[in-house]
This record gives sequence, C-alpha cells and structure tokens, in this order.
Amino acid sequence: MRPWPLIRGVTLAAAFLAFAMMVAAGPGTRADIWSWRAGLTMFAWGAYVGMVTAVVALVLLAMAAFPRLRPRPWVPLLALCLGLAAMVPPLILRAQARQVPPIHDITTDASDPPVFVALLVERKAAPNGADYGGAEIAAQQARGYPDIKPLHLDQLPRDVMQRAIDAARAMGWEVRASDSAAGRLEATARTPWFGFRDDVVVRIRPEGSGTRVDVRSASRVGQSDIGANAKRVREFLHRLA
Repeated sequence: MRPWPLIRGVTLAAAFLAFAMMVAAGPGTRADIWSWRAGLTMFAWGAYVGMVTAVVALVLLAMAAFPRLRPRPWVPLLALCLGLAAMVPPLILRAQARQVPPIHDITTDASDPPVFVALLVERKAAPNGADYGGAEIAAQQARGYPDIKPLHLDQLPRDVMQRAIDAARAMGWEVRASDSAAGRLEATARTPWFGFRDDVVVRIRPEGSGTRVDVRSASRVGQSDIGANAKRVREFLHRLA
C-alpha cells in the first residue's frame, strides 16, 4: 500500500484538529468550560500543529507535478488553508504582544493609583492580585503608553459620576459598585474572544471648580494584556471627554 493516501489523510485530520483547537480555545474559556491556562495552551498548540500541517501540505502540493503519485491536490490545499487559519491569529497576537510593555495594570495616576474596594476580595483571589506593581510597572507604562493621563473636566463631580456610569455601561462593562460620595466607580469588563475578566476602578475628585478623573484597569490573569487595558482606559476617557 502506498503511503501517500495515509499521509494526506493524517495531514488533513491534523489541520482540522489545529483549526478546531484555535477556534474553540476562546469561546470555551469564555464559557468557563476549561481554565484560562487550558484555553491559552489550546490556542498555542493550534498554531504549532497548524504550522506543521501547512508545511506538509505545501510538500504534498509540490508533488502534484508527479501524476503517478495521484496527489489529489484538493486535499493538501484544504489542509494548507486550515493550517494557515489556525496559525495566523496566534502569530498576530504574538506580534502585537512584542510591541507593547508586558504589563497588565494601567492607571492614569501611577503615584497614587485608584484602589479596589468593592472588588477587593475578587482581586485578591485572582492570580494578579489587587496591589499595584509600583515604580517598575509605572516606568514601563510611561514608556509604552505616555498618553495615559488624568482627565480634567469643567463639570461637577456628581455630574461626572453619572456620565462615568453611562460610559461604562455603553462599553459593555458590568458596573459592580458606584459611590458618589467617595467618588468611586468599580466595574468588570471582559475581553472579546477569551472573555478574560479585567477590573476597572474610576476615581472622581473635585479639582478647583471642576473635576479630575483617574482610571485604573487591571487584568485578573496573565502577565501581558497585549495593550487591552490601555485601550480600554483611552476609550473610556474619550467617551467621558
């Protein structure tokens, strides 16, 4: 028996497996079917298997020039497409991660970051904890996200608080607590694909005749957020402004 039909079949099956792992990793993690670590592992292994199957599929396609091997080019072509589809998204995320600091806690006030109160217990139970990382994290943020700064508004704090609540809900956050007297809003946001939970605390303080707004957004898990928290802070402040 010639080995080529078996090789084609195994390659196509591996390509389907790689694509399925990549696609299922995010929704399965979001639905809490498996842990976030398992989801990231599936995502990465989907890329590795997809890379191997894409290389093998290219070899099989090259053999289409030899009719005696009965190459059936549609099989390796399909395997190539599936392999690339499984490989490209993780590679894109990896490239994005290299362009931003490997941090997961972003704030507009690194010297006095807003603190979690209502979410403190959940933050302490999470791998990343509730404490801010200090000067080292602040320095990395300053280099990577120099535009993350406090927002100064002319409105009164009580009016800004309601606008902050509206902006948070418009962004799809789950508002967990709001305290107008203390000038604090706490919410939980979820990333689009994996559904990772990131917590946000907004601090609203009077400043002269207006208001100063500080925001802190921190991931519960993972070392690098691939820029997600900085993007979230920017969008929130843009909506509020």
